[in-house]
Amino acid sequence: MDKGVYCLVFENHECTVRVGALGNLTFRAGWHIYVGSALGSGGLKRLGRHISLAHLHDRQPKWHVDYLLTNPGFSLRYAIFAVTEERCECRLAQALSDSGIPGFGCSDCSCTSHLLYRQGEPKQEILAAFRELQLNPVIKTLINPQV
Repeated sequence: MDKGVYCLVFENHECTVRVGALGNLTFRAGWHIYVGSALGSGGLKRLGRHISLAHLHDRQPKWHVDYLLTNPGFSLRYAIFAVTEERCECRLAQALSDSGIPGFGCSDCSCTSHLLYRQGEPKQEILAAFRELQLNPVIKTLINPQV
């Protein structure tokens, strides 16, 4: 089972979403990048779970990112991932760090955030960050016409 690191890339309207213990969060219109790890027993199958959740809005959220995946204001556009056994999601989040949602997706580390905001489409920036970490990025394109 391949393991790795990934980014989920959302396009969204300005909206407020209740995100578990983080409470109501207001999101600016634009693009949000969620940085995650797939080093557990399921490996990169975790991406399949995220993609299916983005199409099923009646499921109960478990993790912070699930609240975005199940919210009609957010549309999962694509994922970028790399196969690696190395724990590098924090370094990837820091390489992309610019404007993040404090506390989002990082309850098990000391990062400020694993959800980052961009006003414009961030694909080239994400690819460059993967390559900077010596990772070979793969793009999985998704079109979810919610937004």
